[in-house]
Amino acid sequence: MTARGFAAFPKMKRRVATTWWGKAWVKALEDTALDTSLVRLGRRYAHAGVVGPVTVSPGRLHAQVHDDDTVHDTVVAVPVLTDVQWERFLDRVAEQTDHIAALLDNDMPRDLVAAAQESGVDLLPGIGDLEPDCDCDGWELPCRHAAALAFQVGWLLDADPFVLLLLRGKPEQDLLAALTDRVAGPVGTRTPVVVSGEPAGQLPERPTLPTTTPVVLAVDPPPGFDTAELTALMETAARRARALLQTGTLDA
Repeated sequence: MTARGFAAFPKMKRRVATTWWGKAWVKALEDTALDTSLVRLGRRYAHAGVVGPVTVSPGRLHAQVHDDDTVHDTVVAVPVLTDVQWERFLDRVAEQTDHIAALLDNDMPRDLVAAAQESGVDLLPGIGDLEPDCDCDGWELPCRHAAALAFQVGWLLDADPFVLLLLRGKPEQDLLAALTDRVAGPVGTRTPVVVSGEPAGQLPERPTLPTTTPVVLAVDPPPGFDTAELTALMETAARRARALLQTGTLDA
């Protein structure tokens, strides 16, 4: 897969990059900007839900950004790694199995990025590596629309570092296949990632239970207990347990 599409983020109050590589991406954006006020405006646009679905492909980010009654076609270009650089990076990844395991678990180890950098491979972008292009009339680099797109990509990187690897020129399946060639046996598959603006940690809905559950004694009651009274007691306990599961409160 040489391109990946991500659904548009909804309007939200505040969201920031939380992983160290997501923060590094945002820092590259801020360090490149000629006008910090436009960067702040771009951050507000990113939270306003005006950026459409994002398409990520080697060397290119694309989205349509709504601004008043106009829709702007916005692109941010990123340099792709050369074949030689990819060979060096993959060699570094294959040197340690924990690097492979980390990537498959949607993590980007700092020591892996540092080792790649020592080999002349800058995986994370630096000053001037993000090249915005937008059909709006703004002359700023980046304009507010490109800045909004770049901020949202920082959120995508948080959830899935393979987005960065795709941007740098290596689709996920190609990368995993190349790693398989370097190690004994297949490297396996990674944890599926779903990127969205929905808050995490929501509890599942309570199950729907039948309104009545007949209680039948499977054995005779112990001496001194009346069958009818014991059955009524069990029915009351079952009704209260059902109410607690469905509503979170106990019946009287």
